[in-house]
Amino acid sequence: MIVCSCNVLSEDQVRTVAQTATHRSASAVYACLGCRAQCGRCARTIRDIMDEVLDQVKVGCPAGCIVQVASAEQQT
Repeated sequence: MIVCSCNVLSEDQVRTVAQTATHRSASAVYACLGCRAQCGRCARTIRDIMDEVLDQVKVGCPAGCIVQVASAEQQT
């Protein structure tokens, strides 16, 4: 699916950048993909995709994660 029609950025491209991004921002995605925001309508969607990808990373991370801490608190 095309996320940004101005720069023709796909959801897959955004997800790939989100997995390696150090900043959680649409501007970081644009920079990594060698472009910049044009109309800005895609910025919210890009941030939503980044949030989704980064939240999935939290679920699979080692002990100390928010998700795992919450689970441990529920058991006690």
